[in-house]
Amino acid sequence: MKYKTLIDPTRDEEVVIHAHERRPEIAALEAYVEEMDTGLTGYGDEGQIVPLHPVNVHCFIVENGKVFALTDREKLQIRLPLYALEERLGLTFVRLNQSCLGNLKKIKRFDTSIGGALMVTFANSHRDYVSRRQLKIVKERIGF
Repeated sequence: MKYKTLIDPTRDEEVVIHAHERRPEIAALEAYVEEMDTGLTGYGDEGQIVPLHPVNVHCFIVENGKVFALTDREKLQIRLPLYALEERLGLTFVRLNQSCLGNLKKIKRFDTSIGGALMVTFANSHRDYVSRRQLKIVKERIGF
């Protein structure tokens, strides 16, 4: 596989992939490019505005009607609804339940409870459950 990088500050940045067929490597490249080009902004408690890269986000949660991004150290408000984030973020994130969108690369472990519910623990220690409605999709995405 060949690649070419052209630096031209006068043009918009663009990634073009020419391939004979769709392969896992192509899907990984597409996911990586989608992650880097989301243009997300988080808002802190004291009014600070923080550029947000999805690779640093463990999950997006809804609390009291507001959407928050949880990172290693911060909880930042996002001014987009969860469904818009889901469309924008691509394959790295999966809907766990009605109020949580999780980063598959930041999941530490899955635990099952007595009632059969699947509990997700993220690397930042945040825990959330997988709803029955989303269980099949989550299992497919993690290769279960």
